[in-house]
Amino acid sequence: MAGIGKALLAKLRCPASGAPLVAHEGFLYAVDPEGRRRYPVRDGIPVLLIEASERVEPSEFERVMAEVGERTPTLEGRH
Repeated sequence: MAGIGKALLAKLRCPASGAPLVAHEGFLYAVDPEGRRRYPVRDGIPVLLIEASERVEPSEFERVMAEVGERTPTLEGRH
């Protein structure tokens, strides 16, 4: 994701759950199958405020995690 380096992304965490974040299509998604939060990135700056986050549907969460290659407990049980 433009503007967010891999080193910085590796240090960022979801403010709600403490889960790591992954970048996908203009959002940072928390790797937390229970919380399923995504945070916007505006002008290359992550907006890591719980009020700015959205909870996504389980199907969207699983799709995004699969697309970014992130293994989660939800996906692990299906393989």
